[in-house]
Amino acid sequence: MKPPSPKPAASAFSRLGAWFKISHLSAGFIAVLVGYTSSVAIIFQAASAAGAQDAQLASWMWALGIGMGLSCVGLSLAWKAPVLTAWSTPGAALLATSLGDIGLSQAIGVFIVSSALITLCGMTGWFQKIMNWVPHHLASAMLAGILLRFGMDLFTSLQAQPALVFFMVATFILARRLLPRYSVPLALLAGMAMASLQGQLPLGDLNWTPAHPVWMAPSFSVSALIGVALPLFIVTMTSQNVPGLAVLRANGYSHVPASPLISWTGLTGIILAPFGGFAYNLAAITAAICMSPDADPDSHERYKASVWAGIFYFLTGIFGATVVALFAAFPQELVAAIAGLALLGTLGSSVHDALAIPAHRESALITFLATASGMSLLGIGSAFWGLVIGMVCHLVLQHRRHS
Repeated sequence: MKPPSPKPAASAFSRLGAWFKISHLSAGFIAVLVGYTSSVAIIFQAASAAGAQDAQLASWMWALGIGMGLSCVGLSLAWKAPVLTAWSTPGAALLATSLGDIGLSQAIGVFIVSSALITLCGMTGWFQKIMNWVPHHLASAMLAGILLRFGMDLFTSLQAQPALVFFMVATFILARRLLPRYSVPLALLAGMAMASLQGQLPLGDLNWTPAHPVWMAPSFSVSALIGVALPLFIVTMTSQNVPGLAVLRANGYSHVPASPLISWTGLTGIILAPFGGFAYNLAAITAAICMSPDADPDSHERYKASVWAGIFYFLTGIFGATVVALFAAFPQELVAAIAGLALLGTLGSSVHDALAIPAHRESALITFLATASGMSLLGIGSAFWGLVIGMVCHLVLQHRRHS
C-alpha cells in the first residue's frame, strides 16, 4: 500500500520555508553589511567630487541599491548560482580623484560610456575566452589572497575591542560545536547585543525617509571619455570582474557563463547611469560570503543567500542614505570580526584547492602572495596582477616540465 502523498498546502509551505533559512538570510545580510560599510564613504567622495547635491547623492544611492538588488536576484535565479553584484570600489576611488575637473553632467556621460564598453565586452564573448584560460588552482589562490586580509582583520579587531570581538569569537566556536549551521548568524547577534550593551550601536536617531531618483542629463567630451571613462572601464573589468568570476570558478560554479553576467551588469549601468549608477560588476569578497558552506552545506542551494542579498540591496536603494547611516552605526570592529568569521570556510577551502597539487604549488603561492600584498601598478589592484604573475609562472613551469 502506497503512503499518502503530501498535501499541496503543506508542500507549498515547505517550499516557501526553504527560502527563509536563517543561514541564507544572515549570509545575504552580512554580504550587504560588509559591502556598504567597507566602501560607502568612497561613494560619497566621488559624488561630492562630481558636484552632486543632497538629493542627487540620495539618487546615487538609490540607483546603486536598486541596480545591485535587481541584478543579484535576476542573475542568481536565472543560473541557480550565488551571483552577487556590487559597485566598483576601485572605480569609485578613481572617480573621487577625477570628477572634479569635468562636473556632474560629463560624469554621467562617463558612466554611460564605461557601462557600454562593459556590455560590449560581455556580448562579444571576449571576457569569457580570457577567463577560460585561467587554471582553477590560480583562481583559488587569488581568492585566498583577497580573503587573507579579512581573516587577519578578525584578530586585529580583537586588539581594539577585546570584549566585543572575544564574545563574538566565543559564540562562533560554541555554536560551531552545537549548532554549526547557525554559527555565523549567532556570532552576529552576539556582537550586536554586546555593542548595544556597550552603547556602541546608536539607532534611535535614524529617519527612515525613502530616496527618490533624480534624472541627471549626460553630456560627452573626448577628454572625459579618454581620461575617465576608459580608465573606469579598465579598472572595473580588471579589479572587479576578473576576481568576481574567478570566485565563481573557484567555488565550483563553472557552469555559469561569463558573457551574460558581464553583459547584464553593463546594461544595468547604462539604464541607471543617469540616476547615479556609475558602475556595476561581479562581486568577489561579498560573493564569497554567500558561497561559503556556512550559507548552506548544499552548494546548489547557496544561490538563495545571494537572492536575499539582492533583496537587502533593494531595500538599501529604497531608503538610500538612511540605510547607509544604519550600517555606519555598526562598530568597525564588529563588521571586521563578522566578515572574518563568515569567510573562514571559504578561505580554508581556497587555500586547500590552491595547494592541493604539488606541481602547481609554486605558481599558486606566487599568485596568493602577490594578491595578498595589496600592491597597485598602473592604477590596477593586486588581484589582477597576482593572477597575471601567477599565470606567467604557471606557463613557464609547465613548459619546463614538458621539456
